[in-house]
Amino acid sequence: MTDAGPTEHEEDVVGDLLGPGPAPRKRLRELLAEPGPLVAPGAYDALTARLVEQAGFDVVYLTGFGTTASLIGRPDVGLLTGTEMIDNARRIVSAVDVPVIADADTGYGNALNVVRTVQAYEQAGVAGIHLEDQVSPKKCGHLSGKAVIPREEMAGKLRAAAAARRDPDFVLIARTDAAAVHGLADAVDRARAYAEAGADLLFVEAPTSEEDIATVARELSGVAPLVFNWAEGGRTPPLSLERIRELGFSLVLYPIGTLLAATAGVRALLDAVRRDGTPAAALPGLPSFGEFTDLIGLPEVSDLEARFAGESG
Repeated sequence: MTDAGPTEHEEDVVGDLLGPGPAPRKRLRELLAEPGPLVAPGAYDALTARLVEQAGFDVVYLTGFGTTASLIGRPDVGLLTGTEMIDNARRIVSAVDVPVIADADTGYGNALNVVRTVQAYEQAGVAGIHLEDQVSPKKCGHLSGKAVIPREEMAGKLRAAAAARRDPDFVLIARTDAAAVHGLADAVDRARAYAEAGADLLFVEAPTSEEDIATVARELSGVAPLVFNWAEGGRTPPLSLERIRELGFSLVLYPIGTLLAATAGVRALLDAVRRDGTPAAALPGLPSFGEFTDLIGLPEVSDLEARFAGESG
């Protein structure tokens, strides 16, 4: 299991256009069963997903925050539809061979909508999703002004999700945002109820102190595997990976680091162009054209063109 970066993967390993086809859901289950935590960097498009895989990580996390920012340039306040999120998931899945865990927001409606949402994400090829108990339209878990639906309603949505999946290896993660609304005790109680309703992993969003994080880990130990959201710049303290491991979390998400890094890089390039009139000063810090085309699979395309080219004459 990947802890913090490249391990057994070669640097040029990315999803192939042709191949035997991975079994990502079974693989995700295997990874989650290993000593944790499993590290899942966030990706907001197919390119960042390929970069995550190429860096040697065993799983990609499809971030809703990053998807919203990259697709429409707006904050994560429930503006995207399920169709837009699932389309992005499908593109990301097709670009990599490692499992993809996707943000499925609130399920985009009631329990019946959740049935369709789960099946659509399954058809898109993701290995798992997380569903949250916010009122729709939702907000990023680290923004203020959130509201949550009744516990029983969310439990019903999770039962619907569990019944809807056609692949028993498809992973269901239940996220509760109740800590910021009703307090940590309610969030923990909700998480227990969500495990009983069929969730495979539990995700208590946005605890605001290490003490609260430890409480979540202690109170939910043995109930179900736990998710830690290492939201870059968010309300949750940035614990070390070793501390996260000590607390017993099984999955850690780094949702928006790739998005923030890309934003910083683009700003630096544009500053150089505005200052100098050309991007020349910024180019030494960037991949070369050849390196980039290799990254996105041009050698494979060239091999396939040669393989399938018709003979003339």
